[in-house]
Amino acid sequence: MTSLPLVFEEPRGRAKPPRHLADLTPDERRAAAVELGMPAFRADQLSRHYFTRLTDDPALMTDLPAHQREEIVATLLPRLMTPVRTLEADRGTTRKTLWRLGDGALVESVLMRYPDRVTLCVSSQAGCGMACPFCATGQAGLQRNLSTAEIVEQVVAAARSLARDEVPGGPARVSNVVFMGMGEPLANYRAVLGAVRRLTDPAPGGYGMSARGVTVSTVGLVPRIRQLAEEGIPVTLALSLHAPDDDLRNELVPINTRWSVAEAVDAAAGYHERTGRRVSVEYALIRDVNDQGWRADLLGDVLNRHGRRGWVHVNLIPLNPTPGSRWTASDPRDEREFVRRLEARGIPTTVRDTRGREIDGACGQLAATE
Repeated sequence: MTSLPLVFEEPRGRAKPPRHLADLTPDERRAAAVELGMPAFRADQLSRHYFTRLTDDPALMTDLPAHQREEIVATLLPRLMTPVRTLEADRGTTRKTLWRLGDGALVESVLMRYPDRVTLCVSSQAGCGMACPFCATGQAGLQRNLSTAEIVEQVVAAARSLARDEVPGGPARVSNVVFMGMGEPLANYRAVLGAVRRLTDPAPGGYGMSARGVTVSTVGLVPRIRQLAEEGIPVTLALSLHAPDDDLRNELVPINTRWSVAEAVDAAAGYHERTGRRVSVEYALIRDVNDQGWRADLLGDVLNRHGRRGWVHVNLIPLNPTPGSRWTASDPRDEREFVRRLEARGIPTTVRDTRGREIDGACGQLAATE
């Protein structure tokens, strides 16, 4: 078996965030309440305030004893992040928020409201260690992993904004969460899996969203893909491939030197076989780099070699501009030809909306700068 690489290791040298209710299972929350000298059911009440009522003001938690309210809130609902600024596009229905974590690290999340759903793109790391040269986050390097609660808090904060009618369109819920913000989610496996469980646990113990509304992306950490397939949580897997041949992918996605295109695609196909969930292959189209017709043909052949139709969908991403990048998006004619060739090989293909590009909130643009 391939040994786990350094990218799986927790970055050292930074203090861990304080323990938060969202870091804990329901049983662990009850034990924590008992440690504070309170009945275990106080933890259930606090969970209801956090996940269902979306309360962030202790004064409104009137079912908690007044003389203990501040203590239990400070202990189990410590402040984890503070908004620095929010940029808006699409008449306020796209919102990118820059957050400062407790140790000063910066991350971003992006809320996108559509007529039929609300999608939140969350960060799982401050920075990213995968070093993909066309991605602003990858160019910044990795600072640290986020905790489970720091990931969940991005969703709960967005849910509060929606519930309080701060986003045009009336009160709503977050229906979809995509782990496509800053970081490589599967390099922070334990915290990401914990966040997925908190988000999909039934209310009031969790946020109560469908696992089918959660997408976890990866550049191809093969052992973790296989591990995720065994968790029994039917999230969508998104494989950021970006090239069908090893020579080019070694340059665009450096982790490919450890796990090849074939290994990554095999692991993704195995995920489909184990879970029944269709895999999304993400492919950023870069002019004169990976958008040639023959590469579309090769991509189709690579994805079809398992002999199974319908297991995969290709999501083409027009390259979004990042500071200092020498690359740009493909010519629209080459983009259309790429789509045509994939569809000719029976591969369902769409071109991703570049929503949020004008506020540097689209795919590959998150850099968390002040």
